[in-house]
Amino acid sequence: MSRNEPRWTQTWLGGVRAAGVDLGYPGERLGLPEQGSGAIAGWGRRIAALVVDWMICTWVVVQLVLRMNPAESPWAVVAVFAVQYALLVGLMGQTFGHRLAGIRVAALDGGSPRLLPVLVRTLLLCLTVPALIWDRDHRGVHDRASNTMVVRM
Repeated sequence: MSRNEPRWTQTWLGGVRAAGVDLGYPGERLGLPEQGSGAIAGWGRRIAALVVDWMICTWVVVQLVLRMNPAESPWAVVAVFAVQYALLVGLMGQTFGHRLAGIRVAALDGGSPRLLPVLVRTLLLCLTVPALIWDRDHRGVHDRASNTMVVRM
């Protein structure tokens, strides 16, 4: 083993970046800028958008409009979230939370995503687990399956 080669435990425990391997910035492989408009959105913006959308679905729609208790009918919140997400991302490329966070969902060519990829993305996002598994470009399983990415506006 040469002196410059990382030990296998370094890459396993801390990831390849911790071992000194340069993977570039998120989105570089996709031809996106490192920062500014069109760059891959960071996790802070994505989580903020999700929290805003979830609060709108839970408090405004389910509790105030539908007059349902989310604790008694948790499926209602997920159903409302799925409908609003599919409609807003399908029509405008972003939800209310995305708009407030300054991000949008884009197809890999940079344009608006088509309807079928939006539906696939929405279904997988509602399952939560795919959103928790991501690649070095900060694209979750739901992004990869639908050929989309979340970029800054």
